[in-house]
Amino acid sequence: MEWSTLLVLVCPVMMIVMMFTKKGGHSHGSPNHRVAAESLHDQLVDLKAENERISKELQSFKK
Repeated sequence: MEWSTLLVLVCPVMMIVMMFTKKGGHSHGSPNHRVAAESLHDQLVDLKAENERISKELQSFKK
């Protein structure tokens, strides 16, 4: 079997593996997952604000 064929098969095979390990359930997550998601969202907001601040600072140096 060629490498190109293997590369094409990797994606569908990984999707099937993930479907079976998830057991097909559509759970809404545990409270711990929600807290972790909220924490990540807060970090994302902070990083976006910091990125905006740094971009403005960089623009001031360019002038």
